[in-house]
Amino acid sequence: MNRLSIGPQLRTTSVLVVHLLLINLNRGLSKLIGSSQPIVATVGDDIILPCHLEPAVDVAAMTLEWTTSDPDPRFVFVWRAARELVLSKHPSYKGRTSLFTDELKQGNISLKLSEVKPADEGKYQCFIPKLNETSFVELLVGAAASPVISLTGIDGDKDGVVLQCESKGWYPEPELLWLDAEGKILSAGPTETVRGPDDLYTVSSRVTVEKRHSNNITCRVQQRNINQTRETQIHVPDDFFQFNIQSGSPPPSTSSPAVTVGLAVSLVVCIVFILLLVFFLWKKNMIKLKKCQWGENDHAAKKNFSKSKTEEQISIKEEREGEQLMRKVEKIKHIKEKQAEVQQLQEERMETNNTEVYLSTLTLTKSFDISLSWKSDIEKDIHIDSSPLLML
Repeated sequence: MNRLSIGPQLRTTSVLVVHLLLINLNRGLSKLIGSSQPIVATVGDDIILPCHLEPAVDVAAMTLEWTTSDPDPRFVFVWRAARELVLSKHPSYKGRTSLFTDELKQGNISLKLSEVKPADEGKYQCFIPKLNETSFVELLVGAAASPVISLTGIDGDKDGVVLQCESKGWYPEPELLWLDAEGKILSAGPTETVRGPDDLYTVSSRVTVEKRHSNNITCRVQQRNINQTRETQIHVPDDFFQFNIQSGSPPPSTSSPAVTVGLAVSLVVCIVFILLLVFFLWKKNMIKLKKCQWGENDHAAKKNFSKSKTEEQISIKEEREGEQLMRKVEKIKHIKEKQAEVQQLQEERMETNNTEVYLSTLTLTKSFDISLSWKSDIEKDIHIDSSPLLML
């Protein structure tokens, strides 16, 4: 019985031991794989720096570190005890780096870097201390912008026009080339380069285009490290070129100082005349505009005055009508009061008359009663007096 019960336990223990050995063996055989080619990113974009284990191992509970050594050592992202250590992160990467936490069990520890800056360029290290595995990824940051061509002047010595090309917002520093219609490089002045506070470069250059060149000129700005190229083309009309129509070649005196001074003076005079004309037209328009504004203000003032006057007249009229109405009401009230007084007097008079009639009637009645009383008394007296006589 004991042997039978011990057998399954030994089998279970053996399976667990083999499983653990396989896990440790996989851990020992797993390698961190990054990218053999540089990762190219454009300023402002989001980029992923690849790093994963092959064969896959669950690293969710392990310590994971992303660092960079350019220009100085700094932590880009630290994962420990299944959470991010924010305090360990370099301030320049705050809120811009993250891992795909749901893929850590599959051994994916790729780093997502958001809003790439020129300063992010460099070599990044992916490190797992427990496995002592390291992988490197190189990041190249680039920025490109289309150039702008403008006409800056006329070259009297070469009977040509001077063009300027400028392009802002490049990283790393680009090169600028002038090309003709056939793609041949034109000889131009030195390229001026300015680096701004955002680490982006601005490049500019000038070239003198002669009639012997084609009328289509191209300005090309390129950066080979990030494989970025921008071009802008301009067509120069024939009217810009000064040539001797009769001989078909430049006049010999065009390069003399007198002619140069004359052209410069003429150009200045033309510019001054144009400025004066523009100023005159502007002044005229301003005066006209002010007159219109004054007229509108005057009209508005008159309208407001007329409106206020009309409102005042209406108000006065309403006040007068109100006063007249009040007077009529008071008059009617007074008449009613008088009528009431007259009616009261009439009623009092009627009561007085009724009282007088009643008193008169009462007086007459009493007088009549008295007369009757007297008559009765007299008759009694007469009867008494006549009684003896009758007896006689």
